[in-house]
Amino acid sequence: MMKTTNFPAASDAKALTQTTIYSILFTISFTHLLNDMMQSVIPAIYPMIKQNFNLSFTEIGLITFTFQLTASLLQPFVGHYTDKTPRPYSLAIGMGFTLTGIILLSLASSFVAILIAVSLIGMGSSVFHPESSRVAHLASGGKKGLAQSIFQLGGNTGSAIGPLLAALIIVPHGQFYVIWFGLIAILGIIVLIKVGNWYKEHLDQRAKNKQRALPAFNQALPKSTVIGSLIILLVLIFSKYFYMASMSSYFTFYLIDKFHVSVQQSQIHLFIFLGSVAAGTLMGGPLGDRFGRKYVIWISILGAAPFTLLLPYVNLFWSGVLSVIIGVIISSAFSAILVYATELVPGKVGMIAGLFFGFAFGMGGLGSAVLGKLADLTSVGYVFKVCAFLPLIGIITGFLPNIEQKHRAVKA
Repeated sequence: MMKTTNFPAASDAKALTQTTIYSILFTISFTHLLNDMMQSVIPAIYPMIKQNFNLSFTEIGLITFTFQLTASLLQPFVGHYTDKTPRPYSLAIGMGFTLTGIILLSLASSFVAILIAVSLIGMGSSVFHPESSRVAHLASGGKKGLAQSIFQLGGNTGSAIGPLLAALIIVPHGQFYVIWFGLIAILGIIVLIKVGNWYKEHLDQRAKNKQRALPAFNQALPKSTVIGSLIILLVLIFSKYFYMASMSSYFTFYLIDKFHVSVQQSQIHLFIFLGSVAAGTLMGGPLGDRFGRKYVIWISILGAAPFTLLLPYVNLFWSGVLSVIIGVIISSAFSAILVYATELVPGKVGMIAGLFFGFAFGMGGLGSAVLGKLADLTSVGYVFKVCAFLPLIGIITGFLPNIEQKHRAVKA
């Protein structure tokens, strides 16, 4: 599918900072696809393991919470550490944790064993995301929004393909067939070793040339404004990923409960929704590069509200249509949010990426646990009625400073 041996050499540090290296961007996006494809197997097999282990919705939520907790808590620390001491081959090591978790998940015979397995997959994710975001940033050539969108496209595409593969491979044959996804992890390790070689060469060349040119436009903002802006961005991440948790973890149950579709049919609907998320992700970064990230963030979160409010009250056909519209709109936010945050705090790509990926995962896990408890107390349909209001939080985007204007002012 792609060659990983013909990456451009890191022989000219200036050229590397000015040229978008698409071979690296698409390769790291491909590994993001593999990583998130394996992660998406976890919620994809919820209906099966719920039945096999006689689990409640609360226990289903705890599985997601455990995975997201291990994936989220470590990410800012990994990112902060690698900002100071980059570790090019940590990407492959992280994928090794994921491989171990996949194998254990296929063999798990108890609820506790499932929790251990998903925590290992979460640990793999906590290493992968900060460092792979840094690789995308280094290969961006200044097109940071585009680079982040390409990187995110891989992850969201993998999240969409995972449930479909689970429906075709795991659901008909049983839990043990999860082990076949271990082959995907092995492929990821091989490719990430190649990426690590390029990353190491890049770091060596950069150290030789001692180039540490950083954007200066955040200097036009007071520290209190930067901190306040980061808090607003994290609140927006909360609204987005709490809603996404309702879709990724409970949309299949919602369709089964309300429309009496089969497990496999519900997985196809989830695949369609996640596919729309992948499409929306590719749009957000380039639009932010062109028109300003603040406006993309505003439209992508608040703009989803009319459709989320309609979703609980329509039939199966329109549920599918609205899920696609919601997926495209709401998914365009993350790339813009992440790049906006790295521009607020330049030189801390790993820490910011770890913080925002980690917080996103944490909110997804917490949302899944809270919404699972709410579903047990009420119904899955009620969960979707409550979550429909979350995108309205996007109105607070208006309080973010327009840092693109600040950037132009500093340049002038």
